[in-house]
Amino acid sequence: MNSVKIQVLGSGCSTCKKLYELTKEAVAEMNLGVEVEYITDIQKIVEMGVMSSPVLAVNGKPAMTGFTPDIEKIKQLIKENAK
Repeated sequence: MNSVKIQVLGSGCSTCKKLYELTKEAVAEMNLGVEVEYITDIQKIVEMGVMSSPVLAVNGKPAMTGFTPDIEKIKQLIKENAK
């Protein structure tokens, strides 16, 4: 899973920030060695075709819309979408 691109897109609200923190934690636990990018540009979210936030994007595609506090679910989504 090298050169995987992981982004969290959101408005900058507390829920978006929490997803960003959890995603960074998940990436660290998975030893991916990649930075998680945090994007607050609403235009980027719209360009992905998603109308709500936060969005977890893997390799430029939305993997999840909305928030989950479940770090295992985040890891699973990264694995599934990084192929």
